[in-house]
Amino acid sequence: MNNKKEKKTFFSLMEAAGITVNGDKPYDIQVHHDKFFERVLQQTTLGLGESYMDQWWECKALDQFIEKIFCAKLLSKIQQDWATTWNIFKAKTFNLQNTRRAFIVGKKHYDIGNDLYRKMLDKQMQYTCGYWKDAKILEAAQEAKLSMICRKLRLEPGMEIVELGCGFGGFAKYAAQNYGVRVTGFTVSKKQVEFGKKLCQDLPVETRLDDFRKASGLYDRVVSIGLMEHVGYKNYRTYMKLTNQLLKDDGIAFVHTIGSNISRRTCNPWTTKYIFPNSVLPSIAQLGKAMEGLFVMEDWHNFGEDYDKTLMAWYKNFRQAWPELKNKYGERFFRMWEYYLLSCAGGFRSRRMQLWQIVMTKPGKTRPDCRIS
Repeated sequence: MNNKKEKKTFFSLMEAAGITVNGDKPYDIQVHHDKFFERVLQQTTLGLGESYMDQWWECKALDQFIEKIFCAKLLSKIQQDWATTWNIFKAKTFNLQNTRRAFIVGKKHYDIGNDLYRKMLDKQMQYTCGYWKDAKILEAAQEAKLSMICRKLRLEPGMEIVELGCGFGGFAKYAAQNYGVRVTGFTVSKKQVEFGKKLCQDLPVETRLDDFRKASGLYDRVVSIGLMEHVGYKNYRTYMKLTNQLLKDDGIAFVHTIGSNISRRTCNPWTTKYIFPNSVLPSIAQLGKAMEGLFVMEDWHNFGEDYDKTLMAWYKNFRQAWPELKNKYGERFFRMWEYYLLSCAGGFRSRRMQLWQIVMTKPGKTRPDCRIS
C-alpha cells in the first residue's frame, strides 16, 4: 500500500466518523507527519497512541475524537494488527496475571509517583470512578461513591472486612472512620502501601504488600474496588472461589470494576504497553460464568457514564498541576498521560466501556435489599 492509498483510506475512515483531517472542528485531527497514515493503518491503536506521543498529530478535543471513532466502530473496519494478534496468542497460551506476574502493574503504573496521584486525584486518593448523581465536584463524587459502597455492604461496627486491591487506602479509611469496621487490604504497589499506612494511621486498618490470592481467613465482607481489571480472564473463577472461601455464610461480597460490552482476552496494545500491563476488562458473560454456583447476584449497577466525568476531572487537575510535575516526568510522559485520560473518557462516553458495581451473597441466605443508587 503506497502512501497516497493509505492517506485516502484514512481520510475515508475519518469521514465515516464525521471527522475531517486538518479540519477546523475541535474533534478534527491535525496531522503533522506523512508516515502517520501508514503507521495507524498498520498498527491501529498502538500506532495511534504512539504517534500522538511522538507529536505526529494533534487534536483540540482528543476525548471527542476518540468518542467519534468508537461510535463509528472504525476499529472493526481495519485489519487486526500484529500487536493485537500477538497479545491474544500470549493471553491464550499463558496466564499473564499469575501470582508471579502480579506485581508488574504495580511497578509500571501505580508506583510511578505519589506526587502525580496526589495532584490528580481527590483528597481520599480514589483512583476509581466517582458517583456524580448529586455531585458537582470530584471530591463530592468520590465521597458519594464511598458512601454508596458502604451502604450497599450494610456495614456495622465491629465487622471484619478484607479489601482485595486496596489502592491508596481511601475506602479503608472511610469505612473504618464512619462505620467502625476493621479492614485488611492487599495491594501490589509499594507506593500505595506507603501512602495507605500514613493515611490510615491510628485506625483499625492493615495494608499488606501482596497479591490478593494470598488473602486468608474469614470475613464479614469481601470487597474489591478496581481490582478485577487486573485479574485476567483465566483467573476470574479463582477470584470468585477465593472470595467465597473468605466470606462468612451470611456475608456480602462486592465488586467495583470497569466492564467490557463483549468478552475479550486482552486489552488494546497501547494501553497494555504504556499504562496497564496485563490488564483486560471483564464482560458480563465472563463474570457470570465465574460466579456460577458460588454466589447469588443481588445487584448489578451500571454507571459507566460517570467515569467520563471522573476522567475529565482528573485531566483538569493533571493539566493544572503539570508546571509542578514536568521537570520530573517530561513532555513525552505528559502526552502519554493526556492520551490515556482523554481516550478513556471518550471510551466511556461512547458506551464502549461500562462501570459496574456488583453485590453478591452466598446461595441459601436471604439478605436485605442492597440496591442503592
